Amino acid sequence: MATQAGKDLLIKIDQTGDGVFETLAGLRATRLSFNAETVDVTNLGSEGGWRELLAGAGVKSASISGSGVFKDTAGDARARQIFFDGQMPDFQVIIPDFGVVQGAFQIAAIEYAGTYDGEATYELSLSSAGALDFTAL
Repeated sequence: MATQAGKDLLIKIDQTGDGVFETLAGLRATRLSFNAETVDVTNLGSEGGWRELLAGAGVKSASISGSGVFKDTAGDARARQIFFDGQMPDFQVIIPDFGVVQGAFQIAAIEYAGTYDGEATYELSLSSAGALDFTAL
């Protein structure tokens, strides 16, 4: 597998709930993180005193974050509305030459910033809100 360009890691949002996804504009940096909690079942009978974990029992989650230049596009307006309405629509994360992660996410935070001599920027944080699908490319 060849080295991939970071700009090709895309966050897309389902604009209307009909499965048509649009890339969030202006992002310069994106991150997708998967997490799995562990369930410790270590007890006095654990071999050699080593920790034991219960397979498949922990809660799985994913988080998405991104930051970039605020462009005031339809996608930005949709993200803002999703936050204020408390909606949890489907998002996609395109991982170049690897796959697509898709599922419901809640926008946990949106931050806007700017200085008098620079561009307006924004940061976005999302938390998974249900089961996610992975489709290999």
